[in-house]
Amino acid sequence: MPDVPHRVLVTGPASWNLTVRVAVLPEPRPHTVAADGWAHGLGGTSAGKGLTLAALGVDVTLRTVLGEDDAAARIRAALERPHLEVVAVPAAGRASERHVNLVADDGSRLSVYLTLPDAVPSGAARPVAELLRGADAAVVDLAEHSRPVLDAARAAGVPVWCDVHDDDGEGPYARAFTAAADVVLASHVRLADPAAYLRARLAEGARLAVVTRGAAGALAVAVGDDGAPRWYDVGAAPVHAAVQAEGAGDAFAAGLLWATLAGAPVPESLALASATGAIAVAGPGLGAPDATPRTVRRLAERVVVTPR
Repeated sequence: MPDVPHRVLVTGPASWNLTVRVAVLPEPRPHTVAADGWAHGLGGTSAGKGLTLAALGVDVTLRTVLGEDDAAARIRAALERPHLEVVAVPAAGRASERHVNLVADDGSRLSVYLTLPDAVPSGAARPVAELLRGADAAVVDLAEHSRPVLDAARAAGVPVWCDVHDDDGEGPYARAFTAAADVVLASHVRLADPAAYLRARLAEGARLAVVTRGAAGALAVAVGDDGAPRWYDVGAAPVHAAVQAEGAGDAFAAGLLWATLAGAPVPESLALASATGAIAVAGPGLGAPDATPRTVRRLAERVVVTPR
């Protein structure tokens, strides 16, 4: 699989977070718990994808909403990486997005949104059509300011990738995203029947759909050249120790996109995605900012992808 230059537009959240580690998530009753540790750092699903794609050598334009505050300066500094350009849409109220995340030992999380800014209408310095020009794919993450990119990308003929996280397949918010997507990724956490969810995404028009299952790997379905669905069970890549799970799903999505753009077959792309997600779990920071094509490929050799 050769390394060739590709350019991707990623649009969605970048935030500055306080992450607090706890043994278990607190019960909904008045009481006191002790933290196992805490740290301030970069957050946001789009930031995680952008960092990981850039680490793998993909040229990324990250379109996000930023205010005029200390958090924005910290977000920008954390995103100063080769291959990564930040295009900021001004935030109404001038406050950037901020969360407090409680993260338990089992990987479960409770996010408290301190600020969730709206974008200033027509506030972007560069129009969406310009950002899409020459892009090989558009990663459109769940956010109000991302919605205009869905139609613009479809009109420009740019493949749309949507990561809808804990979508349950029924809520209306994610439907506009999945209906416009060529590739859909979701987590299993709210899905009673992941296979049924994936079939519904193909019925909407997706060519590839994946449900990630944490340490259990992933389930994927792709439309073959003959129009028939091809199903795959994707094993989890082995890691010596799980340091954290912040952005592991974003790293999986980034690895899958990187491999797909490079022309890898679907089974190989899924193995490389699993490896990229595992690198995120095994190291600190959001996503897999220190991944390299070489380390991902070596780990992917240990991932089993089984056709159903």
